[in-house]
Amino acid sequence: MKKTYLTLLAACLIGLAGCEKDLNQAPISSGSTPTFYATQADFEQALNATYNMLRVGDNGGFPDRQLNLSETRSDNIYGVGDAGVRDWEPVNNFQTTLATNPYIAEAWDSDFSGIFRANTLLDQLAANGSVVDDATRKRFEGEAKFLRALYYFDLVRYFGKVPVVDHALVPSEVGKIQRSPVADVYKLILSDLQTAIDNLPVSYTGTNIGRATSGAAKGMLALVYLTRSGPTYGIEGPGLATNEYAQALKLLNEIIASGKYSFLPKYSDIFSYTNENNAEVLFDVQYILGGVGLGATYPGLLVPDTYFTFLKIPYPSGGLEIRPIANDLLNSYPAGDVRKTFNFAEGFTSTTGFKETRWLMKKYLNENLKGSNRSDWSINWIVLRYTDILMMKAECILHGAGGTQAEVDAIVNQVRARAGLAGTVSNVTLPQLMEERRREFAGEGSRWHDLVREGLVLNVINAWIPKEDTRNRMSRNIDANQIIYPVPQTELTSSGGLYQQNPGY
Repeated sequence: MKKTYLTLLAACLIGLAGCEKDLNQAPISSGSTPTFYATQADFEQALNATYNMLRVGDNGGFPDRQLNLSETRSDNIYGVGDAGVRDWEPVNNFQTTLATNPYIAEAWDSDFSGIFRANTLLDQLAANGSVVDDATRKRFEGEAKFLRALYYFDLVRYFGKVPVVDHALVPSEVGKIQRSPVADVYKLILSDLQTAIDNLPVSYTGTNIGRATSGAAKGMLALVYLTRSGPTYGIEGPGLATNEYAQALKLLNEIIASGKYSFLPKYSDIFSYTNENNAEVLFDVQYILGGVGLGATYPGLLVPDTYFTFLKIPYPSGGLEIRPIANDLLNSYPAGDVRKTFNFAEGFTSTTGFKETRWLMKKYLNENLKGSNRSDWSINWIVLRYTDILMMKAECILHGAGGTQAEVDAIVNQVRARAGLAGTVSNVTLPQLMEERRREFAGEGSRWHDLVREGLVLNVINAWIPKEDTRNRMSRNIDANQIIYPVPQTELTSSGGLYQQNPGY
């Protein structure tokens, strides 16, 4: 899919008015219904535009959002700035004034724009889908519902209650849609992912490689079950204490038994620019170089401008500074763990003589395959990979869903062996599993969500703050209200009082 799908997107970007017409509407699915769905190619173009919302946005799209709102929120980053207040500092510092933060607004806006595109396509498939052959129409529905579920899952994990919109709305309808209870948001997510499982193929060939598959939908549904099963913390957040670990385990075992994915023997090969869409990948966000807005911004997001001068890459300054890796994370890696040296760089001295002693994230950078600027990298963002499937299986087993302790230990030891660690561990507990996940998935945007769903977030973060906070910038413990983000102030204002702010903000 990478070349054909992204070439179509490039054409859309160059001639947006003619290509997407009314697709690019305001959030919460507002706008009029497009009328250009006359051929199967029109539907495919609209579907590609729905995928495209994973890539784009005011702050870089889905991958950048995971780094800004999950990775930076967690104990993986000690995000103290050096040149005044940056937008990511109050995220890392658990400020209660985040309603006006641009990262928060981008998350809400971009996810709802993706939902609008999916809704429009689904409405038109129902009304005009006879121009599409039956098999393709079924697949298009599955892909659109997978994407809608992914956008809504992103929203519910960050905001809790959000408006549930399952069709394209006209402007007069938008102002009447209230935020729905979290259980109702999940109802749509579960339904959409089940349709995706039923409708999508197990794999693709040729130019379609990279589209959502039934395996990706099963993996996402398993993660949804795990997230729903987490504690409520007494808030209207992503956890509902539903104890659906057995349902998740069934799906994870089906993925493993399918033989469609495998555990790569070398950690760095998972993220290689020349090994994309490898056997580890269940679903990823696709990127290519070329200076037409189709390259990724996330590889350099946590990297300061001075690191590029160190690499002798003459990119114009992007005004970025380092978001230092937390010492607590660095110290958690055993000696010889290859993931530490692959994921992070231990300071540098730039060509101008600037010395940086703190560690930084370099996981996604390959200076030999750089693009035209610091926002033009070709590496895909992996949303879900096979190692995650295995480790979620271990998580389910430890919650009593079935399986054995021996299976849990075998999964963790497999991950550790690939990291270059000698010896084995036994009787792995849930906290130990989550710490292994922390080391394995560092920089992949999962840490905050992992802590939340396992009921660890308050204890872990509140123990981490005084230990890590050498600059005395994090002056307060967090409470349950900080588990989700505030509703953006722009949405509160435009709703005319229809929305209430999340408690604590």
